[in-house]
Amino acid sequence: MKFFRQTYESLRFAWQALRSNLLRTTLSLLGVTVGIFAIIGVLTIVDSLERNIRTSVAEIGNDVIYIQKWPWVFDGNFPWWKYFQWPETNYSDYKFLADRMEGAAAVVAMDFKGNQNVKNGNNSMAALVQGVTYDYYKVSEVKIGQGRYFTPQEANQGRAVVIIGSEIAETLFPSDPDPSGKVMKIKGLKYIIIGVQQKKGKGLFDIAGNPDTKVLMPYVAFSKVFKFREPSIDIVLKGLPNDKGQVELEAEATGLLRTKRGLKPTQDKNFSINRPEALSAAIGGIFGVLNVAGWVIGIFSLLVGGFGIANIMFVSVKERTNLIGIQKSLGAKNYFILFQFLFEAIFLSLVGGLVGIILVYLLSFIPLDMLDIVLTPKNIVLGLTVSSVIGVLSGIIPAFSAARMDPVEAIRSK
Repeated sequence: MKFFRQTYESLRFAWQALRSNLLRTTLSLLGVTVGIFAIIGVLTIVDSLERNIRTSVAEIGNDVIYIQKWPWVFDGNFPWWKYFQWPETNYSDYKFLADRMEGAAAVVAMDFKGNQNVKNGNNSMAALVQGVTYDYYKVSEVKIGQGRYFTPQEANQGRAVVIIGSEIAETLFPSDPDPSGKVMKIKGLKYIIIGVQQKKGKGLFDIAGNPDTKVLMPYVAFSKVFKFREPSIDIVLKGLPNDKGQVELEAEATGLLRTKRGLKPTQDKNFSINRPEALSAAIGGIFGVLNVAGWVIGIFSLLVGGFGIANIMFVSVKERTNLIGIQKSLGAKNYFILFQFLFEAIFLSLVGGLVGIILVYLLSFIPLDMLDIVLTPKNIVLGLTVSSVIGVLSGIIPAFSAARMDPVEAIRSK
């Protein structure tokens, strides 16, 4: 009980010392404030960027694999020029897999055409037109705000129906809250609007395209307009829930497609199996480098702040040498003196770190349409922990020197 009471007294002495020298306290914590702001600010922005990108990656499908001609990440051991010799993945590949795959929850064919002019009367805008087969909603979420999704008959027969994004609806039909059932034109052809996707808003990274400015149509209808010269498509396979890592899905798809293309067992495959998680791993590596850069920048500021606090603590010990002698002559233990100065250094560092975290929090209120900056509890705890460590390291030597003073010599110092 005596130990805790003396610890409390040490805390009170440290607090009074800081209050009695407000200007010096403020100046000494600036270095820590800048350092914590740099570290936590960079980590927060990097976390926000990574969250935005991973959300965009998730929009291209979960538990899925993509079969395409080109890989998303090139294999350094495979000659790059051989990729040019590979055939394009086409609609017949899709049909072959769709008719034979047993380990897939969905097999989808899709393709894109960007910067297409969509019109309604005098209103027009550039949009991303995407042709998809019926099961597309199983591999990528389609949030319908108004209207409905395609029927199997509409998708298989290639009827002239479309699902449009909210920005397209607002631009082409500014006075109509629900354009479902209305007609719009793409490349001079009429299409009936059967649905409008929910508004998403602008994103910093929209890997699969922003649904607000996207037109979805049945792939058969899409191919009649856009695919007469370009047979290439993307084939997306959705795995079954019990197929962890889509291992069986990839093995079955690889075997079937090798059979269709007449590849011998000794021949390399001539198509790419792409996985969204591979893209996420590559992104994680990039942001790992950015995190290290943030730490390097912040550590230099923290070093300056730490030396500043240590210097102030040595000055404080010098100023209060006589008081230390009086306290020790009255029976104060060494740890009581040590805790006074150690707590003072920790207080200084914690206050500086807290101010830095508050500045990062205020940064999150800056309106950025494409990036939502969020200060997470993990980064708050990290900032306070780093501040505490800097306080301990900066104050331990001055506090130890104060605790070891001879009381007689300390009293006579004044």
